Amino acid sequence: MASIARLPKPLMGSYEWQYDGACHEVDPETFFSPESERGPRRRGREAAAKAYCARCPVIEQCLQHALAVREPYGVWGGLNTGERENLLQRTSPVSAAS
Repeated sequence: MASIARLPKPLMGSYEWQYDGACHEVDPETFFSPESERGPRRRGREAAAKAYCARCPVIEQCLQHALAVREPYGVWGGLNTGERENLLQRTSPVSAAS
């Protein structure tokens, strides 16, 4: 679950970018998979979601939001959950204990 502590304060300006998203009037199910969805069906749905992201004027804001709050579900900013997790792992500083 996303940590609500990392969410921006509930100010309209913090979320206003979402109204400019290519996904704004698309069925949310395009971006979020059912729990049992796997394989080709999931890859197809994610490809459709990423096609919206590819032409989205706020893709960077969307991705930065998802990374900041560690959004655990769906396609955000053109990346699925695993891709965002990989990006976070590659960009986080290595701890001294490692």
